[in-house]
Amino acid sequence: MTRRAVVLFNLGGPDRAEAVAPFLFNLFSDPAVIGLPAWLRVPIAKLAAARRARIASDIYRRLGGGSPIRANTEAQAIALEKRLGPDHRVFIAMRYWHPMSAETAKAVKNWGAVSVLLLPLYPQFSTTSTRSSLQAWRDAALSAGLAVPTRAICCYPTETGFVRAVADAIRTILVRWPSGEPKRILFSAHGLPERIVAKGDPYPWQAAATVAAIRAALAAEFPVLDSVLCYQSRVGPLKWVGPSIDDEIRRAGAGRVGLLVVPIAFVSEHSETLVELDQDYRHLAGKAGVPTYVRAPTVSVADSFIAGLVRLVEQGFAQVAPIASGTGGRFCPSQFSGCPCAI
Repeated sequence: MTRRAVVLFNLGGPDRAEAVAPFLFNLFSDPAVIGLPAWLRVPIAKLAAARRARIASDIYRRLGGGSPIRANTEAQAIALEKRLGPDHRVFIAMRYWHPMSAETAKAVKNWGAVSVLLLPLYPQFSTTSTRSSLQAWRDAALSAGLAVPTRAICCYPTETGFVRAVADAIRTILVRWPSGEPKRILFSAHGLPERIVAKGDPYPWQAAATVAAIRAALAAEFPVLDSVLCYQSRVGPLKWVGPSIDDEIRRAGAGRVGLLVVPIAFVSEHSETLVELDQDYRHLAGKAGVPTYVRAPTVSVADSFIAGLVRLVEQGFAQVAPIASGTGGRFCPSQFSGCPCAI
């Protein structure tokens, strides 16, 4: 049997209260997050983790003590593996909490994989997420002695199955919308500091491409849709890409416009959806006077999304290039130097 390993990348999250501080340290010590030399980055990461731990601990307490992202990702891995042939096995590798790349690379080697496909659960590429995960995997594979042909899918912001799954969720909600009430869709993505975008990171451009594809999928039934791409999860003093979801919620409240919030950069439920969107921003919407606030679920294990991942796996193992987008080549325009296909 030809043993092909598929490795799903995701962010990860603390699974218990004691894991919050080390999870945050792993996050802030990533050079893709804080781009400083190690001798300076590590002490800053320790300080940032200590300062953020109290807030983060409260967030995970509201989730029952830990993040559900590992369970969600494992469910996606199981669903994908069931759709692939018997010569495939799907592993998961989290960036900042277990199982991380070092553990997974050893497991892949012990299984006897003869080829590997790296598939991020980040539809849109960013140097702070996918590129960081790819580098962590390279280091882990080298350390584990895993020297087999390896290919990677860098992004799939307009992949048909992903887009269909999001559009289906929107459609289900819109057909039940209160008659006569104005509505607006807030397509929400995780924020990014502007300085990172200025260095050629294509993430906001790819997020906009996702929104355009979803709108096109809905155009026949909803030819006129009021929608805005906005960003959440801003932390720290740096200027981040906008508009922020906070500002858009207040604007909707001032106009008495109902909101349907649709996460487009998250494919599984975790703190940014279950706490930020479902609790914190819902509370803000109530204070701001938003008449209706509904959040669409993430694509999770939706049939069309998993079918899209199957297509990406088949493409990935067949591709010649070591890395390619879901379109089979480079997706980003040439001005984005952060695109991995530029190298």
